[in-house]
Amino acid sequence: MSAELVARPRRLRSSSAIREMLREVVLRPSDFMYPLFVVPGSGVKKPIDALEGQFHLSADEAAKMAADVFALGVKSIILFGLPAEKDPAGASGADPHGPVQSAIRAIKKAVPEMVVATDVCLCEYTDHGHCGILDGQTVDNDATLPHLARQALSHAQAGADMIAPSDMMDGRVGAIRSLLDQEGFSHIPIMAYSVKYAGAFYGPFRDAAGSAPQFGDRRSYQMDPARRREALIEVDLDIAEGADIVMVKPAGPYLDIIRDVREHCDMPLAAYQVSGEYAMIMAAARAGLMDEKAGALESLLSIKRAGADIIITYMAPKAAKWLRECS
Repeated sequence: MSAELVARPRRLRSSSAIREMLREVVLRPSDFMYPLFVVPGSGVKKPIDALEGQFHLSADEAAKMAADVFALGVKSIILFGLPAEKDPAGASGADPHGPVQSAIRAIKKAVPEMVVATDVCLCEYTDHGHCGILDGQTVDNDATLPHLARQALSHAQAGADMIAPSDMMDGRVGAIRSLLDQEGFSHIPIMAYSVKYAGAFYGPFRDAAGSAPQFGDRRSYQMDPARRREALIEVDLDIAEGADIVMVKPAGPYLDIIRDVREHCDMPLAAYQVSGEYAMIMAAARAGLMDEKAGALESLLSIKRAGADIIITYMAPKAAKWLRECS
């Protein structure tokens, strides 16, 4: 029987050196973008109960964290802000002295080479927790756009390198691009959350960011998980409005969508390994059901293999350390 075999793929798996030589996908620390949650004040580094190993950071502590992860080879971060005050319109999101704007300035001073992206949305800044301006209990799409654009402009004025709108309002990329260009920031790229599904994987983030909606849900503006083809429509719309990078969120449960987008266009593609994905790996490792390092790196490799160029992940510092140990 064995003498008749012609195909023997196992020949190319026989040693670690051969396996490494033939790998088609390789993870690098520079593939990762690390999310940071920034708050008012100074000297604040408070553990986030809902996200093991993550922190609420004041601007000065965020700058220290940015320097630490940059030294590991993680060269980009994305900021999420928790303001001191909230109102129905999320006005504090555009405050030039807000936590995100302050953190941008501190990080760029401490680590000028770090790519600082900023999440643009109203959910963290509104007292109702929805991603836009309300008309009754409905989010008014068009009334929201100027607020998002002003928030994005305030980030650019503070020194952000990249704007990342996550709200899923129709037309928001165009509105942001128009205002940035008008105000002299035509060089600032937009990384659009183009394909953002509504679902169960955001719970820990909403606790960490204080952004859970006070009523209803976000299914009227985030995408239905059962719709696959709509993803490509959203991508095309954002590209037409001026997006420089498109994103799929979540990542792990939507690897098919990442692959669809990768095959559909040649734009740079980001994928967000969201809080629920991270929490599942951490919980399984803590329970002794999975090796944390092996599980985390395999999950990240699968996201890159599906086609992502940038992986937004809470695992970034640990993964960068593990990759360095392996090199």
